[in-house]
Amino acid sequence: MTVAIRPTQAVILAGGRGIRLRPLTDTRPKPMIEFHGKPFLEYLVELVREQGFERILLLLGYLPARIQDYFGDGRQWGIQIDYAVSSVEDDTGRRLQLAEPRIDPVFLLMYCDNYWPMRFERMWERYCQTGASAMLAGYRNTDGYTRDNLRVDEDGWVVAYDKGRTAADLHGVDIGFGIFRREVLGWLPDDGNACFERVVYPRLVAARQLQVFLTDHRYYSVSTTERLALTEQFLARRPAVILDRDGVLNKKPPRAQYVRSWSDWEWLPGARDALRVFKDAGFRVLIVSNQAGIARGVMTEADLAAIHTRMERDVRASGGGIDGIYHCPHGWDAGCACRKPKAGMLFAAQRDFHLDLSRTCFVGDDERDGEAAEAAGCPWWLVSAGRTLLDIARELTASPHETSVSVMERVE
Repeated sequence: MTVAIRPTQAVILAGGRGIRLRPLTDTRPKPMIEFHGKPFLEYLVELVREQGFERILLLLGYLPARIQDYFGDGRQWGIQIDYAVSSVEDDTGRRLQLAEPRIDPVFLLMYCDNYWPMRFERMWERYCQTGASAMLAGYRNTDGYTRDNLRVDEDGWVVAYDKGRTAADLHGVDIGFGIFRREVLGWLPDDGNACFERVVYPRLVAARQLQVFLTDHRYYSVSTTERLALTEQFLARRPAVILDRDGVLNKKPPRAQYVRSWSDWEWLPGARDALRVFKDAGFRVLIVSNQAGIARGVMTEADLAAIHTRMERDVRASGGGIDGIYHCPHGWDAGCACRKPKAGMLFAAQRDFHLDLSRTCFVGDDERDGEAAEAAGCPWWLVSAGRTLLDIARELTASPHETSVSVMERVE
């Protein structure tokens, strides 16, 4: 069964004591811990609004006035905010039960301690296609960022959920964003103080009604003190740009031919000037490049490293800078996760530099770059005969905080 009407309500669980964050939470709820001058919860409110939601219902328990006094009715953020306050001892299921009369038939459920740059339209499209009662956002966790709690089959159905994270063969983790039908709240016990995840998720799994929307984009949190420094870096939102190499920085060789040594390298007009413009504006510059010539045996990793050493030397001499270089050495049919149009290199850069890819432009010169940008959730800019990298650099640096646009919006 599909659902035609897109939800407009987000329900955010924000009632816990935040014990693991003491003493920071002795006098404030954990979502009110500040980063760059505003509380973590404000970033979530802004995200929800940017994704087209009209109303938020905050389920509170611990020190609710700290949140209510700050956000009020939400008018300042362009969204309606309402509150349901219950005992600080209430678990997630009890809070949802008490608020059920105020919850829409289909809603977005969020937990107040995780931020992930959600693209809701894509998640919603997938949800409607599956006909599931619920869909979680799940981090693939291939980098071992946290402990897994999911097992997912090849069709995206959750076949095991373990809140304790002790079961064998778990791959992926629920990150606290999900689409739910209100009717699943009826699976909670009528009395008692139940945990929503412990009770409802296993029942959804048993009924084959729990899908997962998997992502390789890391999420950031205020769940533990160990996570705070990473979250601080991520929410700083320092501007960055990701560039393809051949056809963007240097003249692109013909298909199946490669820049095998520095003698084959030819800078494109204005490319070094563009890198200086980015550096002067405080942008980090990251390069991602397919280099199948390594797999084909026409060049080596050492050859590529020598080329990049000379490239970086030229860039520095021109007043620019390159912060990171990523390459895929595999062949066209290797099936790896890094070769564009797959987005593995973009996600690697995201993790290394704590980027928000929804706010990080990817500049390329062909359709594979556009497909990689779409897969990663990056806005895409296309270099062409009528628009050089220097043109793009000047446009981007003129408005560095206005890059969270549709992936295809900048293609001409």
